[in-house]
Amino acid sequence: MYVGMMCTAKKCGIRFQPPAIILIYESEIKGKIRQRIMPVRNFSKFSDCTRAAEQLKNNPRHKSYLEQVSLRQLEKLFSFLRGYLSGQSLAETMEQIQRETTIDPEEDLNKLDDKELAKRKSIMDELFEKNQKKKDDPNFVYDIEVEFPQDDQLQSCGWDTESADEF
Repeated sequence: MYVGMMCTAKKCGIRFQPPAIILIYESEIKGKIRQRIMPVRNFSKFSDCTRAAEQLKNNPRHKSYLEQVSLRQLEKLFSFLRGYLSGQSLAETMEQIQRETTIDPEEDLNKLDDKELAKRKSIMDELFEKNQKKKDDPNFVYDIEVEFPQDDQLQSCGWDTESADEF
């Protein structure tokens, strides 16, 4: 196989014993469904999942195969492996990942450090991309105009009640 190989990722998963990332892909040249097993080496229950995912995705041997697999998905798979190595059950690991990958609307993002804030922003970006309507979508309607229902009395904010004469 040459480096510039075109393939379409179908499924991506994790094997615990021995640790490996498994990719099911379709070769666009021959149209065959294939499986690629990428062994995970030097990973422990103390390893950083983000770093491990980045290293695997940028590995020259696997780079062309993992182009269509998001970094977030690889991080999630490494989180499952770390949970397994820590002795957690699959349900516990899934619950922990769910807590880490959902955003609490009541959480004050101003109090987070830069790393956690970047993580939350990437989760929001991914959610936006997933929910975004694109031109190619069947439900896409260009230039939608919506009439919002008017309450009997509009609530006013303190900052917009001052008159223009005060400036």
